Amino acid sequence: MCRNIRCLHNFEPPTTDDEVREAALQFVRKVSGSTRPSRANAAAFDQAIDEVAEATRRMLDQLVTNAPPKTRETEALKGRARHEKRMEREVRIRTAVG
Repeated sequence: MCRNIRCLHNFEPPTTDDEVREAALQFVRKVSGSTRPSRANAAAFDQAIDEVAEATRRMLDQLVTNAPPKTRETEALKGRARHEKRMEREVRIRTAVG
């Protein structure tokens, strides 16, 4: 999965429509292979973002869980820790080759 698309389920405060739209934008960019569509494809690109965002919001509103809600701060810390671990691994790989 694209690292820029983040989990949006079970947050306190709840996931905003802007967060859902940003995830939809990242998804459409990834699938289309384009960060900015040509003018000829802009309408299709925008429509896809709207439809993915709408489907995502519907799904998030229907999901149920017994897990305690997550906070964005805690998830950000976990993400930074994963990033650091990846970077350490990359450094080990690159220095071992040389």
